[in-house]
Amino acid sequence: MAEEEKQGITVKKDADFSEWYTQVITKSGLADYTKVSGCIVFRPYSYAIWEKVKEEVDKRIKKLGVKNAYFPLFIPESLLCKEAEHVEGFSPEVAWVIQGGDTKLNEKLAVRPTSEAIMYDSYSKWIRSWRDLPLRINQWNNVVRWEFKHPVPFLRTREFLWNEGHTVFATKEEAEKEIFDILNVYKEVVEDYMALYGLLGKKSDRERFAGAEYTYSFEYLMPSGKAVQGPDAHHDGQKFAKAYDIKFLNKDKKEEYAWQNTWAITTRMLGVMFAVHGDDKGLVLPPKIAPTQVVIVPILFDNTKDKVLRKSKEIMEELEEFSVELDQREEYSPGWKFNEWELKGVPVRIELGPKDLDKDQAVIVRRDTGEKTVTPLKNVKKTVKETLDKMQDSLFKKSKSFVEDNLEEAANIDELKKFLDNKKLCLAPWCDSGECEDWIKDQTGGAKILNIPLEQPKSHGKCVWCGKEGKRLVYIGKTY
Repeated sequence: MAEEEKQGITVKKDADFSEWYTQVITKSGLADYTKVSGCIVFRPYSYAIWEKVKEEVDKRIKKLGVKNAYFPLFIPESLLCKEAEHVEGFSPEVAWVIQGGDTKLNEKLAVRPTSEAIMYDSYSKWIRSWRDLPLRINQWNNVVRWEFKHPVPFLRTREFLWNEGHTVFATKEEAEKEIFDILNVYKEVVEDYMALYGLLGKKSDRERFAGAEYTYSFEYLMPSGKAVQGPDAHHDGQKFAKAYDIKFLNKDKKEEYAWQNTWAITTRMLGVMFAVHGDDKGLVLPPKIAPTQVVIVPILFDNTKDKVLRKSKEIMEELEEFSVELDQREEYSPGWKFNEWELKGVPVRIELGPKDLDKDQAVIVRRDTGEKTVTPLKNVKKTVKETLDKMQDSLFKKSKSFVEDNLEEAANIDELKKFLDNKKLCLAPWCDSGECEDWIKDQTGGAKILNIPLEQPKSHGKCVWCGKEGKRLVYIGKTY
């Protein structure tokens, strides 16, 4: 019993979210800490989930005509500094290499915080004519952003994994169309596989990506009441093209600057998924993203072990279209195994003992609700599939309800502060002034405009801070 208590989660999610989250990601085998502050180990369990995200995003962007490549980790300072707004936005976060071996470098090298600078130097050489466009390249890589005080595994780390798409077009219209194609890719993968509901909107000028004309983002609410930015897409206009001399001859043989986009999804989304779906027993993984969808736990006794294992292996073969594990370890009790697989968030558990064999049945247990279904052995596959489908759908609906139930409309600064203090997200009128945006942040202890919903009413009310006529409704929340 003592070993089981040590193995399991020892705090309630609602009572101490931070400690709960730490225990879940370490005890379930997702991650481990390292000697480098803010840098974690993605253990095989979490990396398998990231591989699934990569696989689903990758096949969708390839259908759009995007190709994968890889560019260097190191970026010369002279390249990074070509676009002033961009380098200013990233300057506090850049880690620099100044020496190789015993030799001081002639020029500092930035450890990639993002790859515009190194990629666009190549683009300027590759693009000459309208026939070279569009150029649509993506890379799956790691980046390093150094400046922050409180690392949180997956959610806020100095090194993280992502994709970064960097695309070039002959016209603004082509570039802007791609933004929504990419946002639809991210929405489909995050909703259909990770079962997470996010708020899509346009970033304010102060919150947009450094160097972009505008940014669209998905924002997600955490159980802590804080918001996390998810996948985003940036229309860069011709800013980088002018900084890095990306020009082409159009069909009329006139020289033009190209139009560009950048877009990304990061491993931060894993942390959001773990936090939103998890419960007091540990992880709850959506079936479509779970490395193991089904675990079979045979109840073993000396005199019936062989026949129970034989039937368990038959069931495993029957379920080959799913990702299935057979836990035939004899050094642990069935109860200990049940707890471990619940901690790991495996969507479906099949229990099979000698009494079940006598009745020609198996017990199917659904992870998120704990619901047990006794089903005839001939119906196991059908019952498992139905259970997985129901769980996937239920988790997304629960995620959506969680956001909608914790989204309040604030008419003034007092209401805004009250709702934020109660761990809510807010929808509030804003006059579009950067000064008011700064005041909102100052008066709420750091809450900021997350993004601007795409659908806006005809009337917006009075600005939540200055009282002038509101020009748009915005989502406001505290963030990591």
